Amino acid sequence: MSGRRVTVLVTSGVVAVLAALFAVLRWDDADKIASAVSALAGVAAVGIGVWAGLTPHGTDQPEPRAAVLRVSGTGRATAGPSGRANTGVVASGGSLPSEVRVENTGDADASGGGEADSGIRLD
Repeated sequence: MSGRRVTVLVTSGVVAVLAALFAVLRWDDADKIASAVSALAGVAAVGIGVWAGLTPHGTDQPEPRAAVLRVSGTGRATAGPSGRANTGVVASGGSLPSEVRVENTGDADASGGGEADSGIRLD
């Protein structure tokens, strides 16, 4: 069960118990308990806020890794008249991740009059 789901279930349970307790108690007793619960909740909220601020990205997860695009072992591509053939990656320069690896690409044939390349083609 996820941490978010557990948090919602525990919070709902505490609210239900406090609501039942306040409904049964006399006003003076309910007022004293409500004050104590409010003080404890405030201290807990400050502690959680400090904890979230000190934890990277608000979680205990490691830093996200940079995206890597890997292309390997592609087949043969043949371009016909006015056509294009690429056996690697075709992309615009700004859309690529920080690291691109193209290895063992297949043959690109443009003998039919088109354009062919193997590797990376930036449009």
